[in-house]
Amino acid sequence: MHTYQGPTYDMAVKQFDEAADYLDLSQEARVRVRVPKRAMIVSVPTRMEDGHVAMFAGFRVQHNLSLGPCKGGLRYSPDVDLGEVAALAMWMSWKCALVGLPYGGAKGGICCDPAAMSRDEVERMTRRFTQEILPLIGPEVDIMAPDLGTNEQTMAWIMDTYSMHAGHAVPGVVTGKPVTIGGSLGRREATGRGVFYCIQEALGLLKLPLAGLRVAVQGFGNVGSVCAALLQTNGARVIAVSDIKGGVYNGGGLDIEAVRRHAGERGTVVGFGESEPITNEALLELECDVLIPAAVERQITEANAGRLRCRILAEGANGPTTPEADAILDETDVFVIPDVVCNAGGVIVSYFEWVQDLQNYFWSEAEVNSRLREIISAAFRRVHRLHVDERLPMRLAALSVGVRKVADAKTLRGLFP
Repeated sequence: MHTYQGPTYDMAVKQFDEAADYLDLSQEARVRVRVPKRAMIVSVPTRMEDGHVAMFAGFRVQHNLSLGPCKGGLRYSPDVDLGEVAALAMWMSWKCALVGLPYGGAKGGICCDPAAMSRDEVERMTRRFTQEILPLIGPEVDIMAPDLGTNEQTMAWIMDTYSMHAGHAVPGVVTGKPVTIGGSLGRREATGRGVFYCIQEALGLLKLPLAGLRVAVQGFGNVGSVCAALLQTNGARVIAVSDIKGGVYNGGGLDIEAVRRHAGERGTVVGFGESEPITNEALLELECDVLIPAAVERQITEANAGRLRCRILAEGANGPTTPEADAILDETDVFVIPDVVCNAGGVIVSYFEWVQDLQNYFWSEAEVNSRLREIISAAFRRVHRLHVDERLPMRLAALSVGVRKVADAKTLRGLFP
């Protein structure tokens, strides 16, 4: 029984079923943990610059509230639908449980193309969406954060809209907002930094040096660009990066800061001078030490998994590898750092931001980064220990830790009434 559809949702359910089988979950636990607790679909009427009113579809899915309030990003993309949002909410549940945060997973989205809209149009749409889902969000209920197509400014508008109704400032209703109005230092770089810390852990296990490491990054947004910059600063050679319009390659290594400036001016990495063009598809198959898919879901499939030539696959994006691709990779020596641990840095520092807002006491950036490293490294080691002890693929090990914790919470709390 569910109304959620689509390849991304089917993929998330398949991953859950595999973890549930390994954990031998009861029928009750499977039924209650598998399906999102609630979903909201809202119409978002927005007045456009030429005076006409456009209607956008908005979604918010809350997967699980047994461990605490819901937590999850809000994405603006023409591809957003209920199935994708439900899958992302499910992955957030496992991610939060795995790294020990007192949250359940949620996700939201609006089906739109923000690149084709003016700033005022995006603001009006954001505020109206916030108004429509107002009864189901709040610092103790559901806390949004930036994702694909959204940023600090989006979060500031959501916070302001919510605060107008409350009659006072409520910074804890969102995370990933500007530092000036209660954001946390280190939040913007947190996801990419977490990926970097996980790669360092993997390199230690595989006894590979960071200096001279060849890295390819698919997706040069917030996550990919931050991680690429950190890797280069620490001696790695980033040989290729890409975005939705295409990619650039230089076997000797790209100057990531120069690529960032180029992308900032042109809106894409394409056309960067000291490089040759490469497609997103070809980038995934480059010979390299570390491949970082940091774009969107389902990029590594059964069609190309056998052609990957990396030693470490560090999943900066959510759901970049399909279950069919996983089965192929399990037969190779590719070391997979699964998304639910690899990109958890964002939600970990979002948690720090939420805690700081609730206490009205703020930490230094060094303290934020230190605590991030401590939590994500401990989660990585926990997953790797299970991977070794039980001879499980890394993804199944990671999901099993998260699913087990959510299922145990459901069981302990019981079924009301």
